[in-house]
Amino acid sequence: MAQIAIIGAGPAGLMAAETLGGAGHEVTLFDRMASPGRKFLLAGRGGLNLTHSEPLARFLSRYGDDSGWLAPIVAAFSPEDLRAWCEGLGEAVFVGSSGRIFPAAFKAAPLLRAWLRRLDALGVRFEGRRRWLGFGTGGTLRFAAPEGDMDFPSDATLLALGGSSWPRMGSDGGWVPVLRAAGIGVRDLRPANCGVQVAWSAVFAARFEGTPLKRIEMSAGGLSSRGEAVVTRDGLEGGAVYALSARLRDELDKFGAAEIRIDLRPDVAEDVLDRRLAGPRHGRSLANILRQRGGLSPVGIGLVQEALHSGALPERLAALIKCVPVRVAGMQPIERAISSAGGILSDEWDGRLMLKRLPGVFVAGEMLDWEAPTGGYLLQACFSTGRWAARGIQAWLETRK
Repeated sequence: MAQIAIIGAGPAGLMAAETLGGAGHEVTLFDRMASPGRKFLLAGRGGLNLTHSEPLARFLSRYGDDSGWLAPIVAAFSPEDLRAWCEGLGEAVFVGSSGRIFPAAFKAAPLLRAWLRRLDALGVRFEGRRRWLGFGTGGTLRFAAPEGDMDFPSDATLLALGGSSWPRMGSDGGWVPVLRAAGIGVRDLRPANCGVQVAWSAVFAARFEGTPLKRIEMSAGGLSSRGEAVVTRDGLEGGAVYALSARLRDELDKFGAAEIRIDLRPDVAEDVLDRRLAGPRHGRSLANILRQRGGLSPVGIGLVQEALHSGALPERLAALIKCVPVRVAGMQPIERAISSAGGILSDEWDGRLMLKRLPGVFVAGEMLDWEAPTGGYLLQACFSTGRWAARGIQAWLETRK
């Protein structure tokens, strides 16, 4: 029986622990936090979007340039497999109107409790408040613990420490300098699925902070996204923004500037709006015209006025309503991001997700260099890579017998 250490008790680490524990290995699960699955629980506050029901080929395309290496990994533990796994834990799932899949309880806690009971039955040990420091002599793992630094010997190790979003839940990217010191190539961690910073006027920010923008379409860099967003004191948050965040981040990195175009009435053609807005005002203010004839909400009117005050000079008001320019000053910091991009470069691991420079050390989850939009793609890849790495550990251990 091999002794296996898994560092990181998020979805990838927990899935690997279940796979290896079920195969009869002695598994010890370490985490910086006092209890497992802390970030998983936080993600569940909004409903816990586990995966998506769309056809697998379309699902895999959501990973963009990373879909090539992720395809066999996700196919081996697919969205259908994930649904069956949840139901095997006694937690039914349902498909929402958008095709996203959620547990029927619509939160993470019941699923996590059932999962931890299964791990306990498999003999998986959990060691909390253990911060990984790196490798000790003889390949041991070094941890900082409340009672002092400690070493742990293992026959194989899985690193599933996450990225660096939501650091208060344990994922702070502290592993990056450790692996770089060991010669492992790591792309800098950057915010993904995050809001943007906008230099609103003081009047607009004070009036509309926290106000939702509903039924809009945003576009940037050739991409578009329908949905909702929320005005914050210093920018925009929400699903419609998150879908464009990777493109906006890359444009900021490359050009030092980026812009979002907002269609405030995507359900109305521009020529129809043009006709509605035509005609004399009869003393009515621009705000009244935009509300009565354009059908804009107060925050939509505010955005149009922000654009006009910033120097936008459209030939027609309808054109501005259909394409309000919003200059992006920057991305929200990674601490406020849903996920992070960057991580261990793909040429650093083999087909089993084992680090080539560190035999016996495997990696999974958000530590790997990939990113995906929200919609179930993030959690699915974490579950799938955790299962795949565990299978890789089993195969590697077999070669050493």
